[in-house]
Amino acid sequence: MPLFRTDTGALIPVPRIAFKNEKALQTLVEKSLVAAFNARFVASEFRTGALHGGRIDTLALSEENNPVIVEYKNVESSDLITQSLFYLHWLADHRGDFEKAAHQTLGRGIEVDWADIRVICLAPNYKRYDLHAVQVMGANIELWKYRLFADQTLYLEEINPEPVPGSTEPGPGKNPVMVIAGRKAAVTRVTGSYSFDEHLEGKSDLICEIANEVHDFVTGLDKQIVSVPKKLYVAYKVSQNIVCMELRKQHVTLFIKLDPKSIPNLPGNARDVTNIGHYGTGDFELVLRTTE
Repeated sequence: MPLFRTDTGALIPVPRIAFKNEKALQTLVEKSLVAAFNARFVASEFRTGALHGGRIDTLALSEENNPVIVEYKNVESSDLITQSLFYLHWLADHRGDFEKAAHQTLGRGIEVDWADIRVICLAPNYKRYDLHAVQVMGANIELWKYRLFADQTLYLEEINPEPVPGSTEPGPGKNPVMVIAGRKAAVTRVTGSYSFDEHLEGKSDLICEIANEVHDFVTGLDKQIVSVPKKLYVAYKVSQNIVCMELRKQHVTLFIKLDPKSIPNLPGNARDVTNIGHYGTGDFELVLRTTE
């Protein structure tokens, strides 16, 4: 993707440049983990022990208190995918090591949620084989491309593999609403723990319809937005959550990353939950009881 300056009244191309080495990219991201991925820094160059013989580039904790692994490459390399998967499995088997590091950096009050482990790969490009491999693995591995420009602008873009096409016609005796929901679940990010259709189970057709309307609207805002089903809600995110959806018996609740105080007149179905406990991330609550 080309980048242009416009301050002269004309389009002036800004050339791309490369980082001196992977460490330069790593240092920059570690200083800006909150801005880039809304994650808190835990450790750098984390050693996985003599037997395992590895070293994780960056460990962090997500906004939902899930462990985060970040791995970097300064060139296109399939090793990044296999290496990240290697570390993902190690971390799942060594929870105590991560929790100890998190407590040392962030304080003893931190509670780690192991329902999900987020793995972020940063590289200038990926081979099509890598995209297919991540799609069929079923692990929560995010592939991010970066571009560094001569004006020191850094561009980050998540690469979303195309979902495997499935049947579009409901079978005999199947609820069309649930069939549509199942198709939508197929295009959500696989976390290995929860799915979109699990949140729809036992809900009325109206609640399923509202949830699907929300899904279509949010994911339609930008192709980079993906849904990530969690235990108690479905998060919609790019590098960080922008809205979380909870499906209740009588309504659908959204928690949106908006400052409620910046909205002069809150609608009747909204409220400020800044100081009220809730599961999703975001301080602006919106309750939906109809598709209108």
